[in-house]
Amino acid sequence: MRISEEIRAFFVEEDGVGVIEIVLILVVLIGLVIIFKKQINTLLDNIFKQINSKSKEVY
Repeated sequence: MRISEEIRAFFVEEDGVGVIEIVLILVVLIGLVIIFKKQINTLLDNIFKQINSKSKEVY
């Protein structure tokens, strides 16, 4: 009787589910960054060029 209760408790326990979800989300985000690395770099370069040109207008 005690063994069946332990097995049931093992399957009901969900403590590790949150950690697994976070790890999977991180893996997906890292994969997206790797896939779109060139586009992200181009976008950031354009943004910083605009920031530099606008900051020169202030001076």
